[in-house]
Amino acid sequence: MSYLGVEASLTGRRWVGPGVEQERQAEALAQQTALPRGLCQVLARLGVDVAEVPGYLEPKLRDLLPDPRSLRDMEVAAARLLAAVSRRERVAVFADYDVDGGASAALLLDWLHQRGMAATLYIPDRIDEGYGPNEPAMAKLAETHDLIVCVDCGTLSHGPIAAAAGADVVVLDHHLAGETLPDCVAVVNPNRQDEDGALAHLCAAGVVFLMLVECGRQLREAGERGPDLIAMLDLVALATVADVAPLKGVNRALVRQGLAVMARRARPGLVALADVARLDTAPSSYHLGYVLGPRVNAGGRIGQADLGARLLACRDRHEAGALAERLDQLNTERREVEEAVRAAALAQAEERGLDAPLVWAAGEGWHPGVVGIVASRLKELTNRPAVVIGLDGAEGKGSGRSVSGVDLGASVQRLAAEGLLMKGGGHKMAAGLTVAREALESAMARLSELLAKQGAGQGGAADLKLDGVLMPGAATLDLCEGMERAGPFGAGAPAPRFALPDVQIGFAKQVGAGHLKLSLGDGLGAKLEAICFGAFDGALGPELSGHQGRRFHVAGRLEINEWNGRRTVQLRLEDAAPA
Repeated sequence: MSYLGVEASLTGRRWVGPGVEQERQAEALAQQTALPRGLCQVLARLGVDVAEVPGYLEPKLRDLLPDPRSLRDMEVAAARLLAAVSRRERVAVFADYDVDGGASAALLLDWLHQRGMAATLYIPDRIDEGYGPNEPAMAKLAETHDLIVCVDCGTLSHGPIAAAAGADVVVLDHHLAGETLPDCVAVVNPNRQDEDGALAHLCAAGVVFLMLVECGRQLREAGERGPDLIAMLDLVALATVADVAPLKGVNRALVRQGLAVMARRARPGLVALADVARLDTAPSSYHLGYVLGPRVNAGGRIGQADLGARLLACRDRHEAGALAERLDQLNTERREVEEAVRAAALAQAEERGLDAPLVWAAGEGWHPGVVGIVASRLKELTNRPAVVIGLDGAEGKGSGRSVSGVDLGASVQRLAAEGLLMKGGGHKMAAGLTVAREALESAMARLSELLAKQGAGQGGAADLKLDGVLMPGAATLDLCEGMERAGPFGAGAPAPRFALPDVQIGFAKQVGAGHLKLSLGDGLGAKLEAICFGAFDGALGPELSGHQGRRFHVAGRLEINEWNGRRTVQLRLEDAAPA
């Protein structure tokens, strides 16, 4: 049943509100905590009960950080790294080319630097080498290094790790493991098949951080003191959000604390990146995922693979500035490449149909560096898992993104085990694959079948999920600040979105490039300022600016607007429907 009777809004979406049980829980929270009703609606949706509210609103890392030794091989991995430091061995860090890989590498490089050690950074080229360790690179590194640490990769790299003859290898990863593990010193991975899954939501940087915690413990037991790990949480926060790890449990605390560390502007690479992105406010999870993350990723997508990791590990502000400028340029180029692929992929997917359990597209020469982003765009548009594949010769390389509750990585891994893919793997929310051109159609049909068994394709593609209704007078600074305490928001914990029913439009004017600024009122004197970005790209702008006194239901997210030292609440309007 639609919310407020909105079956088809001005953007063509059906509005979906909270269920009866969620409303009942919100009412109980409001009565027992005296918190604003809007905040209680959000907490109810997140599954927070009365007893958990204080701890949820003020998550403490010391309360939520798991014992690193709960992960298999952790003590061995930390001991091997400490031995390398004490013996002054030659260490190489082999990392994936995305934000999680770059941040994981930077964590290790930073920690080793503070222990008086330099390490070799190796990140494979996305096009020439592909994802993860490869035999030539590992064999070459083994010739000149005693220890190779693979971060955000390596769990399925049996052959390449065997090729590293003469060197010890430690794997710190979070991608789904197979039935067997590579033969090496340690494989620390919460997604090993012999783990209980309690920490399966960690990204690779979270795993690396836990290993550094274990290193600190072993150093203290030996009477030594290690580096300040709290100061490294800015990297963990960036990786957690950019890798779309669910913001629950310890991940929430890592990101919350990491954002506070980032706000101190102590890491030259992140300061330079924030400056080129013209980020002039304290960073939020939105900035990590949509402003900083894409720029770090740009090198691995269409430029030099190691630029992002080098920036994050950089200690010289002049070098950091130059690297950030280059990544910003590459990000602009990436957008242009992405847009061309996105338009072609969307047209193909629409022709195939957007209501299947899997939305997919494949095209000749599509750049492998942008297929993942385009898959993410299709997923957001359709509320279905999406896979986008670039074809080149007899094979295609693709990337997929999933929706909450559907494990894409496991299905892709099963497809590879069944022989329909040349290779494939990933985690719940994202996966990569290589497929023979001749097997493309059958592989995608089988993947759609596997995803359907998990419930993919059952939700409406155009549903707009809302936390409840809110009147303009209830949109206060207290409510917004309370909702910030319920954050950070992101994967697994979507940001609050409310409907404001039956509002009057006081004024509405176009600002900037197609945006709409407007004032909303309840007819009783309460008013709320609103902004709708890209309003004139569709029906929202013309309909709301030409309202002629008509009343509307509107929906969007509340945010605090800071201008000239004054803080006010505004609505970031995302949708509307005639009242």
